[in-house]
Amino acid sequence: MLQPSVKQAFALSKTRTRALLTFRVRLLLVSFLALSLAILADQPSSASSSAQPAQTTENPAAPPQASPKPPEQENAKPPSHLRIPAALAPYLDPGFHPDLRFEPDLSPTDADTQALRLEIRLSRRQVTLYRGETPLKSYAIAVGRPGWETPVGTYEVKQMIKNPTWVHPLQKGVVIPGGDPENPLGRYWIGFWTDGKNWIGFHGTPTPRSVGRAASHGCVRMYNKDVEELFKQVTLGTVVKVVK
Repeated sequence: MLQPSVKQAFALSKTRTRALLTFRVRLLLVSFLALSLAILADQPSSASSSAQPAQTTENPAAPPQASPKPPEQENAKPPSHLRIPAALAPYLDPGFHPDLRFEPDLSPTDADTQALRLEIRLSRRQVTLYRGETPLKSYAIAVGRPGWETPVGTYEVKQMIKNPTWVHPLQKGVVIPGGDPENPLGRYWIGFWTDGKNWIGFHGTPTPRSVGRAASHGCVRMYNKDVEELFKQVTLGTVVKVVK
């Protein structure tokens, strides 16, 4: 009775083992098939996406703007086109700014800082423009006639007028407007002396032949081109020294 039972049990176990192996093989086949299908299904999608050009829009979004830098950072790097004084060269790294151009300091010289001044020499009928003690240019002049001598002394420019009006010093009411070709003062007036009523100064003249003589009522006549040139160089306060 025991022997047939053992055989039956052994046969049943063998059948179950075979069924289990068959199930596992089928499960592996199904998994492999599902994985293969998934791979095949993914390949066309990848190819399609790689073949399509990148999408563009008509109005692409503006690139993000950098946050504003503090003023000290903006000024930390000088623009390379600036001319940098040579005195700053030791404090800047030329490797960082290789195209910076270091220029020599254009400091004013002692002669440049000295004021312009004028000196009239009555005996020479000449006025000389000086910077400090250096003469720059001399001009021929007419000075006051006897009885109307140009006063000797040190003065300064108090008036500068373009197209001055001339008032006759002896005949009351005789006036010639500025810009008139017959105006005895010409086109430029540089006044340096006054007694509160009458004035003496440099001016042009419609009678250039009088230049070089003692011919005026105390004023200093000049050729029109010379007084125009002088007018452009002096300023109010320029010293005027008159010597014999």
